[in-house]
Amino acid sequence: MPAVLAWAGDDDEPVPASLPSPRHRIRGRRSAACAGEFPPAVEAAIWRGSELGTPVAAVLHTGFAALDAELPGHGWPCHALTEVLQPQPTVAEWRLLGAAMRQVVAAGRDIVVVGPPKSPHLPGLQHLGIDERRLVWIQADAPAQRLWVTEQLVKANAAGLLVSWLPQARQEQIRRLQVCSQSCAGPVFLCRPAAAAHEASAAPLRVQLRFGLDWELELHILKRKGPAHEGVIRLASVPGGLESILTPRLRKPSAIVSARKARESLEPLESRALDEVSHAVGSPAPRRDTRRRIGAH
Repeated sequence: MPAVLAWAGDDDEPVPASLPSPRHRIRGRRSAACAGEFPPAVEAAIWRGSELGTPVAAVLHTGFAALDAELPGHGWPCHALTEVLQPQPTVAEWRLLGAAMRQVVAAGRDIVVVGPPKSPHLPGLQHLGIDERRLVWIQADAPAQRLWVTEQLVKANAAGLLVSWLPQARQEQIRRLQVCSQSCAGPVFLCRPAAAAHEASAAPLRVQLRFGLDWELELHILKRKGPAHEGVIRLASVPGGLESILTPRLRKPSAIVSARKARESLEPLESRALDEVSHAVGSPAPRRDTRRRIGAH
């Protein structure tokens, strides 16, 4: 039943044209009888732009508490697209999505990857806890082939988690995939170049991914249902199999680089100090030849 608004004021004030019938057209000041109060169903459906949106579908936890806290619903959204933008493909996306892939495999569903630029490294996936029998790899070289295969998989709801590399996808193509993904039970990830961050996209979630110096992932949320994300989220992520062999010194390469830069910055200062000392002392005068010249006879 539609809510009835009561108006009070002068009769010469214009009547809102949106009111459905003359019974509701009570002239006067435009103020609701109970300002700020809505029925519970309406209140639950309202999303305020200053707050993280609540998902209407299920989510998959990312495996990183800091990232979950910044995502609507606290996880990767299902029934929707997520764009992962990075400077170089197949460098960090496997480590970012590894925890979500484990959840899908544990539920008995398949992971489908379409057109990865490099062959998936099965030992590395096993370190992530992913059974290779649940991994379906579709190699499609042409952009049109990758796009067609991705759309058919999304429409058929054939994957528990889908990752597709679509660097040349256009805005209208991404919009079409977003519409189709609403009927897909699992999350759909599109891996695209970092330059696509300046393009408009219908994907409700877009993240920019970089590889950190200390084995961490640096992630910035470009687009989400909520306020703009400020700063960078740093996620500790040592590649599988390296945690047991890395020494404490190699776990912090940034400290090694900082020490090297400090030494390089001191070397010009030391050289300059030596030059100043030489200039102050002065260079010795050239030695004169004191030998007595004997004339030739």
